[in-house]
Order: sequence, then C-alpha cells, then structure tokens
Amino acid sequence: MTAVKSNHLPAPVVVDLSVAALRARLHDALAVYVAAMDYPRGTEHHRAPMWTEHTHRTGWQAVAAVLPEDNGEFDLRRSPIVAIAYGYRGGPHQWWQQQVHAGMRRAGWAEPATQRLLGDYFELTELHVHPSAQGRGIGAILLRQLLRDRPEHSVLLSTPEVYAEDNRAWRLYRRMGFQDVLRDFAFAGDHRRFGILGRSLPLS
Repeated sequence: MTAVKSNHLPAPVVVDLSVAALRARLHDALAVYVAAMDYPRGTEHHRAPMWTEHTHRTGWQAVAAVLPEDNGEFDLRRSPIVAIAYGYRGGPHQWWQQQVHAGMRRAGWAEPATQRLLGDYFELTELHVHPSAQGRGIGAILLRQLLRDRPEHSVLLSTPEVYAEDNRAWRLYRRMGFQDVLRDFAFAGDHRRFGILGRSLPLS
C-alpha cells in the first residue's frame, strides 16, 4: 500500500485489487477510464464485458489509487477511485498478440526476435488516472506496484500516437524506460494509430 503525497487533496493510496474487488467497483473504475480517455459517456457499458473477461486470463493483476478520508482511512468498497491499472500474461491465442505479431512481421522484425519478445511478456492492458488526479505521480506508482513482482521477461503496451509524444502517457512511459516496438500501428477495425512499447522486467 503506497500513499501519493499532495499538498491539496488527500493523498491517494495505491492498493492491489482482487478480481472480486474490481468486479465490485467496475463501474467506478470504468468511469476513470472514460474520463481519462475523454470518451463519450456510455462507453463504459461497452467496455465492461471485456474488462470482466480479462479477469479470467492467466496472470491477471490490478492496482488502483483510492482517496482516503481526512484521517487517512479508506474502505475499498466505497472510497473514490482516481486511478486504475491492470494487465495479464500475454499469449499466442490472444487477439492483441496476434495483431502485434503480424505488425512486427510486416515491419521486418526477424522471427526469432519476435518469438523471444512475445514468448514471455506481461501485457499492460489499461492504465488510467482521472484528470482531477493527474500530475501527482500516481501513474508511475501504479506501474511500479503492478510490475514489482511479475515473473515475465518483459512488459508490453499500446498507447495512441500523439504528435511529438506530447502527453502525460507518453512522458510517463519514456521516463519508465519503455522503448519502441512498433510505431504508427493500426489494429484491425480501428482507424487510430498506436505505438507499441516495451521494456524488460524487473523495473530498475
């Protein structure tokens, strides 16, 4: 359990989430996701089944940042959630890996190198901090707590491309040592472009 220092609002506390805890607070966690991504209201209803399905995947793990009371106490069943992150062990049967594998092949990655990278990794599926809580170092603490004991060789993620990498997500990932795997990548059925980033584990 880690507190994030602040001179204004109560310091959020970063905690591990069980499957049961995430499912109980799924609506609140998805509200953070929608606000952080600036998606239309209602998007959470479409994402809820996917987030629920992800909890069944091998190696699933999640962390959240919650706001405690003024006395520092919190109740994971009720305290406001201001950030959420989760992921699981990647595998060849997963759509995300299949898409990235095909993209690496098209980009000229040698197959042995592709197999080494995709053979043992943790997929950082979601990491979101509510706009009201951004700029307080919560994202980095979420990452460190989520990845601190992972057994995989590396961690991979996808994040929307942004001009000159000029947003908080890109700056966070670069500070945490993530390097390019693929750039300007399009997933099937999505018109947006993404960067696929990765780094070795454990975090230094």
